[in-house]
Order: sequence, then structure tokens, then C-alpha cells
Amino acid sequence: MSDRATELETRVAFQDKTIQELNEVVTRQQGEIDRLVRDMEALKVQVRSLSSYPVASRDDETPPPHY
Repeated sequence: MSDRATELETRVAFQDKTIQELNEVVTRQQGEIDRLVRDMEALKVQVRSLSSYPVASRDDETPPPHY
């Protein structure tokens, strides 16, 4: 009976350690996801500002002289 209790205590300790390691991984990944979302939002703002760049649309441009 004592061996069985020792084995169960060992398993619980191992599982606690594994859970802690997994929690650290998930926490780090969530931080990375949050950073990537912020970066993507910043890129969206930049792309939207490029759409107002003063370049004529393809329909408004006249064909080159060799046409």
C-alpha cells in the first residue's frame, strides 16, 4: 500500500510540473499572439493610408505614346 501511495504522489508531482510548464508555454504564446495582432492592426492602418496615395488609378491613366 505504501508503494502505491508513493507512486501516486510521484505521478501527481510530475503532473503538477507538466501543468506548470504547459501554462508557461500558453502564456508566452498568448503574448506573441497579442503582439502579432497589434502589429497586424498597425499594418492595416499603413495600408489604408497608402490607398490615398496620389497616384492615378489605372482607368484614369492615358496609354503610353507607343500605343
